[in-house]
Amino acid sequence: MTAVVVVRKGGQVAIGADSLVTFGDTRLSHRFEANEKLFKVQAHGGPSYVGMAGTVAHFPVLRKALNALPQDQLRLHSRDEVFDTFTRLHPLLKETFFLQTKEDDNDPYESSQFSVLIANASGIYGLYSYREVFEFKEFWGIGSGRSFALGAMHATYARAKTAREVAEAGLAASCEFDRNSAAPINLFTIKLKGSV
Repeated sequence: MTAVVVVRKGGQVAIGADSLVTFGDTRLSHRFEANEKLFKVQAHGGPSYVGMAGTVAHFPVLRKALNALPQDQLRLHSRDEVFDTFTRLHPLLKETFFLQTKEDDNDPYESSQFSVLIANASGIYGLYSYREVFEFKEFWGIGSGRSFALGAMHATYARAKTAREVAEAGLAASCEFDRNSAAPINLFTIKLKGSV
């Protein structure tokens, strides 16, 4: 699994991730594979950083699928825009990338099988399997290391000056205590729209 975090504080947003890949009991560290769990897309309204947790197969699929959308359809700067973009993306994921949508027999909707965090100048967003979208006010995390990251970010949020500091604390805790997360970390910050 992984640890991906987003933070909003002090006129900026931050998104960060660890760099470990696991295959069952096998750990593939950054030393052996230059794993990137975050990628940048040029969405309508400005660039966005996207990070995800889950199977390794999701990373190239989501990056390629998002970049295949025309820029006027790739909108990620509000909850509704994220929802609409991933709803448009769903048929492409099924038809072009062979996404298996079934999780169990009682699914209310077809699953996109993703846990995604998005950071851009308008804020920080989370997207889950059934295209549930959340806009977070302070911070959030996904992946196997999220509990450690959330605890550390909660403990440091009030006294930290920047979003970057909070994200670093969360990822440091995840890399220290989660067996499926490891340094080095990748971290990006963006100035929030309307901040001075």
